[in-house]
Amino acid sequence: MSLIFRRALAYAVDSAPKSFEPKVVDVLVVGGGPAGLTLAAGLKNSPIARELKISLIEGFNLQPVKDFHNNPPDQFSNRVVSLTPQSIEYLQKIGSWNHIKEERVQPYDEIIVTEGISDARLNLDTPELATMVENLNLQSSLYQRIKELESQSEDNFGLDILDNTKVTIIEKDPINNWPIVHLSNGEKIKTRLLVGADGFNSPVRKFSGIESRGWFYNRFGVVGTLKLEYAPYRSIGWQRFLPTGPIALLPLPNDNATLVWSQTIENSELLTQIGDDLFVELVNAGFILEDIEMRYYYRKIKAGETKGLTDDIKWRVSIASKKYTEDELDEKFPVKVISVNEKSRARFPLRLSHADSYVSDRIALVGDAAHTTHPLAGQGLNMGQGDVQQLVKAIEIGLQRGLDIGNTLVLEPYWANRYPENHMLLGVVDKLHKLYSFTSEPMVQLRSFGLNALNQISFIKNFMVKTISGK
Repeated sequence: MSLIFRRALAYAVDSAPKSFEPKVVDVLVVGGGPAGLTLAAGLKNSPIARELKISLIEGFNLQPVKDFHNNPPDQFSNRVVSLTPQSIEYLQKIGSWNHIKEERVQPYDEIIVTEGISDARLNLDTPELATMVENLNLQSSLYQRIKELESQSEDNFGLDILDNTKVTIIEKDPINNWPIVHLSNGEKIKTRLLVGADGFNSPVRKFSGIESRGWFYNRFGVVGTLKLEYAPYRSIGWQRFLPTGPIALLPLPNDNATLVWSQTIENSELLTQIGDDLFVELVNAGFILEDIEMRYYYRKIKAGETKGLTDDIKWRVSIASKKYTEDELDEKFPVKVISVNEKSRARFPLRLSHADSYVSDRIALVGDAAHTTHPLAGQGLNMGQGDVQQLVKAIEIGLQRGLDIGNTLVLEPYWANRYPENHMLLGVVDKLHKLYSFTSEPMVQLRSFGLNALNQISFIKNFMVKTISGK
């Protein structure tokens, strides 16, 4: 072989694209939402698991999460969750609650549930029944805790967070069956344990082959951030079950509140498209007017006959309010809404889904990747937080026993612990949604009797409070 040929061959080899080996980690978390960040913070806070090498991948930009701590936006976000005391206790345990913006959270001590076709009602109350927190605030507190733990680490911290990076392909290593995740930035990561915290359309769940069963409710949730006429003197959550779906008004600090309104597909489109003033009056009407009047207004809006409609709704609400004294109005209805924050209205599909399993070989699913539920009980995020707690516990036990944390023997106790509890809660919420969808007179009378009876039976109410609050 001539010298010139050898040099040309060497140059060609050096110039060829390099096929780099994948990065190897112990745990790869896909999803940088509350569940994924809680898992990362929980593992790195654990004296047993903190030495694990972890990567977290998020498809969207986490800059708003990073900026929130030092420069929170003036207006409250429309993505707000109701945290139970049990969830907050775990966040305190891992040290992230110390970084929460307390002035932007709102505990409430009571929730008042009413029937939309009768006067039946149920009051559930206990100190700090739940706490309203913006998703950004929660994510930011977890991110700040991770950075705090990193600053306290004497050597390599062993946690990388990549945002604006999507999963493109997941495959198995042909030698040891470890998952290899290909990313949109060209990197590859091989992991001992792959955790899907990546939502309902989870690529991790699809790769695992785990089936997920459920259905779309043919309903959308309409959300918005609202201003009230004045700051309520009591922090109360309000929920009224209407035939189209429940409308819930939940407190935020001072005179702010957040709305979650389950609506038909068509109505949800209307509620996100109409003017602010008309939307505000429909929200107020949703808590006091009868169903026949609400249906009349929806028909008018669909027909495009909105001229004078805002004033007409105000007048009807005023007439309906005159049936009650001022004290009775305070007891029976939430404080009047006066405005909706600009661009805070949005809608999202409502569905039930539940994976057949949360684990397979070297795979674990948490949060919405494993289950989704109707928001009427406000338990979706809390279920995900419960998943994370038990998964961290299972990993810790596995490490203490010297086991491979990707082995199903380590992971199955997590699934066995969480699946029955989540399945029961999903079923209860689903049945409540279906029960309140009926408008026949016998069904209305039956459920009204049941709601009023529950309000009088203290031990059942206490059980419901315990279920809602996690206490």
